Amino acid sequence: MSDAQVTTKNSIDVAEEEKVQYIVVRIGEEQYGIDISFIDNIVRMQRITRVPKAAAHYVGIINIRGEVVPVMSARLKMGLGDDEITKQSRIIILKLELQGMVGVLVDEVKEVLTLGETDIDRNTKKSDTYINGIGKKGDDLISLFEISALVDEVEE
Repeated sequence: MSDAQVTTKNSIDVAEEEKVQYIVVRIGEEQYGIDISFIDNIVRMQRITRVPKAAAHYVGIINIRGEVVPVMSARLKMGLGDDEITKQSRIIILKLELQGMVGVLVDEVKEVLTLGETDIDRNTKKSDTYINGIGKKGDDLISLFEISALVDEVEE
């Protein structure tokens, strides 16, 4: 292969970099990204029915289109304190292969963001299993959730 062919091939690889869309949410003072492929729905706050003896970070269940969906607090799961319910609070409904549907309570949904691999610093440390990378948008840094680790305890 000539140098011109190699250069052209590399240019195409960069141009076809896989882009992933994330919903950017606020939890406390920080921004987090949730891969949009996991999201089934985003709903306004509604009455959450408590379930006795559920794990501490599960705040209860809601009814979505006739289906009972457990709702967890991302704040409680990550040890960030109690939830502060406001007009901006939302429940992100995730559709997962093993667990089915799970709601995640967040403080605010901010935007949809498209990131390529060059915009993401992957987390190589396993000490923080809830985050699998840091997305960069201008000067903003967005922690990208490792969804399977965040909702791993549905069956407890």
